[in-house]
Amino acid sequence: MSPTDRIREHAGQGATTVAAHRARRRLRADRARQLADLLRHQILTGGFPAGALPHESALATDYRASRNTVRQALDLLRAEGLVERLPGVGTVVVAQKYPHGLDRLMGLAETLREHGRVTNEVRTTVPVPAPAPVADRLHLPPGADVLYIERLRRLGGLPLSLDLTYIPLDIGTALLGEDLENTDIFRLLETLTGSPLGHAEISLEAVNADAHSAAVLDAPQGAAVLMLERLTHLADGRPVDLEFIRFRGDRITMSGLLHRSL
Repeated sequence: MSPTDRIREHAGQGATTVAAHRARRRLRADRARQLADLLRHQILTGGFPAGALPHESALATDYRASRNTVRQALDLLRAEGLVERLPGVGTVVVAQKYPHGLDRLMGLAETLREHGRVTNEVRTTVPVPAPAPVADRLHLPPGADVLYIERLRRLGGLPLSLDLTYIPLDIGTALLGEDLENTDIFRLLETLTGSPLGHAEISLEAVNADAHSAAVLDAPQGAAVLMLERLTHLADGRPVDLEFIRFRGDRITMSGLLHRSL
């Protein structure tokens, strides 16, 4: 074999080795994400009641993973702010996410009543001409006035969500004299209209926090937040409440019970 051929053969073997190494790294990263998903579920559902995760070696045995994979999975959870490693203690849970159900029409205070008291900082309450999309969603004439409400909602004193709400003015005017700081708007709407709420259309997406939202929620600018858009109707079908709710993604988790129907 000529020197040139030997060089080419050696280079080919090196390329194969590099490719194999990269493939192993990708596989380990995939397994780390899979393990992080399983551990995250355990954390959020109270699977570690003592507040500490098992030792890395125990996790490796329980989940049939390598120690390196376990360490990478814990690093992912640490980056999310869910766990932290304490010298002499191990990996402990340092953050709690609160469950928000998507299968029942409830206000935030009703949804989280088992986890503490929800308080509202009412930042803005003012009549404004409805932007065209808002008027359309609320079935109002173009340019009709609506009541715009902006609230910062806290649980246990910690910022949880920033709620921007639009309500038809014939109902909103009565809301101005109500206790918006301590009462869910849903309850007030049912009381003031004398009609129960019927249903809501919702959409949920992840967005980056703009400067204003980040400052109000005490979150880093650009951090991911859960944006819930909800249009709520009375039992007779009238739309009465259009909301854009930005939840801190590190403090809330959405869940629901779905039935398959073909």
